[in-house]
Amino acid sequence: MVTTTTPTPDLGRFGVWRHAYGLTPDFVSTLESFGYGTFWLGGSPPADLKIPEQVLDASSTLVVATGITNIWTAPAAEVAESFHRLEAKHPGRFLLGIGVGHPEASQDVYRKPYDAVVEYLDVLDDAGVPASRRVLAALGPRMLRLAADRSAGAHPYLTTPQHTREARELLGPGVLLAPEQKFVLDTDPVAAREVGRPPVANPYLHLRNYVNNLKRLGFTDADVANGGSDAVIDALVAHGDAVTVAARMHDHLDAGADHVCVQSLPPTGDALPPLGELATALGLRG
Repeated sequence: MVTTTTPTPDLGRFGVWRHAYGLTPDFVSTLESFGYGTFWLGGSPPADLKIPEQVLDASSTLVVATGITNIWTAPAAEVAESFHRLEAKHPGRFLLGIGVGHPEASQDVYRKPYDAVVEYLDVLDDAGVPASRRVLAALGPRMLRLAADRSAGAHPYLTTPQHTREARELLGPGVLLAPEQKFVLDTDPVAAREVGRPPVANPYLHLRNYVNNLKRLGFTDADVANGGSDAVIDALVAHGDAVTVAARMHDHLDAGADHVCVQSLPPTGDALPPLGELATALGLRG
């Protein structure tokens, strides 16, 4: 387990995972007013970390994390320089999430992911980025162990409470575990699946790291074919009213998560209203 004198930021129990599109200062300040503790910037932000910096600038208490910085596209030395810039400007409010992304998207540079992450972490160590201020995108046992050994913990994406439980057993106590969970606020299961299925099916059910993880969790080839079975979509995208969706988030906490990154999949394209309703159901605001 990592030991350090530099504390890991307090993420709160719930944060919001979102890509950069449509991200404005008003959006950020509204999320903060809802009571979420952390903003997770999805995708693969460039090594200059300008977008995380803009989110930090637009907020006063939010922790900002990358989910994730891609080791193939963001050189470690440049990321380290950017980390120190953000730390000087907004001390204690940035968490560096790193990972290997998808082999299908990086075929020209992709090699053994475990060894590549170890080398990347070595560069971050040499550049003075504390292990307590970074997390690893980790699904399988080997990467989860590396997350415990060389970082504050793990940020699994596209997972279930079952995976959270198994990850906690492997990580042991005292290691940060922050899974992502998608949701649709709709009490009609058919309508909710119509919203939730496309962002799961494309690209994730065509990416072998995610498919392999789903099979480790007991899903079959039939479950991940043809856009995903109802069972796999329901497992990966919580749906129902806000109270029902909040219960799924608490399932992750009960399974051993320290923090849950919620991702709104809104039927209308406006993520803020569902995030506000969920914040109320989670008890983040009155």
